[in-house]
Amino acid sequence: MPSGKFITFEGGDGAGKSTQIKRLAAAIEKTGLTVTVTREPGGSRGAETIRAMLLDPDAEWDPPTEALLHFAARADHYTTKIAPALKEGAWVLCDRFADSTRAYQGYGLGLDMGAIEALYEIALDDFVPDLTIILDIPVETGVERMIERGADPDRYEKMDTAFHERLRQGFLEIAKQDPDRCAVIDANNDIDTVTARIFDCVETRMGVTLER
Repeated sequence: MPSGKFITFEGGDGAGKSTQIKRLAAAIEKTGLTVTVTREPGGSRGAETIRAMLLDPDAEWDPPTEALLHFAARADHYTTKIAPALKEGAWVLCDRFADSTRAYQGYGLGLDMGAIEALYEIALDDFVPDLTIILDIPVETGVERMIERGADPDRYEKMDTAFHERLRQGFLEIAKQDPDRCAVIDANNDIDTVTARIFDCVETRMGVTLER
């Protein structure tokens, strides 16, 4: 059994995952624990190659192919990076994990959830995150933040509002179905307020005390 802890961050585009992960990582490190920060799709050499394929704005993948590519990347990421870090006792913070496949390809694009769960079992067996933090934000606000960010949108970010609304509702449904693992944080607040709520959640759920 892994001796470290695995925390995933989920949510729609523009929710502020990257910023909050950096803040949580710094706070955990101050307790003396080792922290590994990673992301999906990607996080390992093989998975980053697949990430470039998946996010290519000019690519056209059907939902089953997308899911297969995501889980191929995830299997490599888990085997080569996540599992070794956990074995060494690190706390691994991951920007997106399998819930994103459930939300994007399942709720967003209509792929059968049974197929997604079958791929999960093949790639990860019974491995699950210790905690999943879902940053919830209205779609319109997320779009505004992405525009302010100024980066070129990837293939998923370019999808229409209806897709992103299905995505948001999908994440909320995932949290509803698995409340022991998932915690929904209202990200439609200032950064410091969101950070404080995440810290409260991690302290309560994971039994640590974080420096404020």
